[in-house]
Amino acid sequence: MTPENLLHRLPSTQKCTFGCPVLDRCLGGGIPCNSITELVAESGCGKTQLCLQLALSAQLPPSLGGLSASSLYIHTEFSFPSRRLHQLSHAFITSHPRIFNNDPCDRIFVHAVYSADQLFDIMPKIESFLENMNAQLPVKLIVIDSIAALFRSEFENTPIELKRRSSLFFKISGKLKSLAKRFGLAVVVTNQVVDLMGHSEGMNGLKVGNLGSLVSSGRRVCPALGLAWANCVNSRLFLSRNEEVVGEENGSVDVSACGGGDFLPRQTRRRLHVVFAPHLPDSSCEFVIRREGVFGVER
Repeated sequence: MTPENLLHRLPSTQKCTFGCPVLDRCLGGGIPCNSITELVAESGCGKTQLCLQLALSAQLPPSLGGLSASSLYIHTEFSFPSRRLHQLSHAFITSHPRIFNNDPCDRIFVHAVYSADQLFDIMPKIESFLENMNAQLPVKLIVIDSIAALFRSEFENTPIELKRRSSLFFKISGKLKSLAKRFGLAVVVTNQVVDLMGHSEGMNGLKVGNLGSLVSSGRRVCPALGLAWANCVNSRLFLSRNEEVVGEENGSVDVSACGGGDFLPRQTRRRLHVVFAPHLPDSSCEFVIRREGVFGVER
């Protein structure tokens, strides 16, 4: 027995497709089961869009990269974007007309949670729900959108409150990991960002993952909830968005000669980065958001 043989004998982890080959290729096949994947980004980058698309794609058969599964979508702020989900669902049915006889939205179970304590308290109910799921498509995907909203305003900045917050981090993530391994779930949580002040690299002066610092909308940012929460997730993906003058990239427009480009047409470019993941190398890809969904761009 050699180390190489041991690596080949490791069981492969099932993954859930994003419904886009470019995004899947960047992520080694999609979002892995049996673990927690975090999507970090500022507002408007596409976190919720990707989560909705993932919930639809999970219903695809394994031959198409799906899990043949339903989803549990826990939303924590604002109202659930049902209108956008139905818009994506219509495009999804059009792309896979032979697979779905019913509305895919019926396979996405939505629940609202408004505090970290409430999320922890419903964990036994989630476990019971998974155990007693008799539907044709069992739940194999749990989305929490967003985890940051539950913690950022509920706790005061005192040692006692911060200790209680960290304790809840580990309790909630520990239970989610336990459910993920027991039921073969893919767990996805979204997180927000905060501005990174000062000249230190990484998060709070520490480099966490592949990127020394994260940049979005021209600002240096870092994931919310700090280092304690970073140790609670298995993989972290960062979504960035930046505006650039159309034609600046290929040199066809001289921005400096046009008054800094204030009056030139601009476009928003979004990018997905792998910050850290035990199964992925440092990688990234550009993506766009259209009416039909989120799609990677090959360059």
